Amino acid sequence: MNTAVQQQSIDPRAFRDTLGHYASGITIISGIDETGPIGFTCQSFYSVSTEPPLISFSVMKTSTTYPRIRQTGKFAVNVLSHRQHTVSNQFARKGTDKWAGIPWTPTQAGNPVIDETLMWLDCDIWAEHDAGDHLIVLGKVSEMSPADWNIHEPLLYFKGKYRYLRPEEEIA
Repeated sequence: MNTAVQQQSIDPRAFRDTLGHYASGITIISGIDETGPIGFTCQSFYSVSTEPPLISFSVMKTSTTYPRIRQTGKFAVNVLSHRQHTVSNQFARKGTDKWAGIPWTPTQAGNPVIDETLMWLDCDIWAEHDAGDHLIVLGKVSEMSPADWNIHEPLLYFKGKYRYLRPEEEIA
């Protein structure tokens, strides 16, 4: 039988460690403003609706990059492939040139799509909601990569480490 932790005693670190048991993909949320390309690593991303086509991501309120993206009203989601863990690390660092050595091409709206991503979506900001120490951002998809865009496997994050799928272990 599981022992439940009462809500009043939830330690933030223990909460984070517990949620680390949920495997997720890694994305780079990117945009472009008058200074050039901008972006940040984001693990909290998911699809919301097919009609209209909506996605969502969460971002810390202390982010210095997201307010710049918000001002443009648009962004791209770059879902990283298993070969891009160094890209994830580079965009997670503060105070560095996150785009150094990162090849990209613009969407029709001008947002950066990082080369060799698993897939990408270009979005307009649809809504933003307060959520504790984060903001939940909804985006309406205006352009996306083709379904057969990339044959790579996804980059996953599980228990504080990058992980990879092994295609030979697929479940039927």
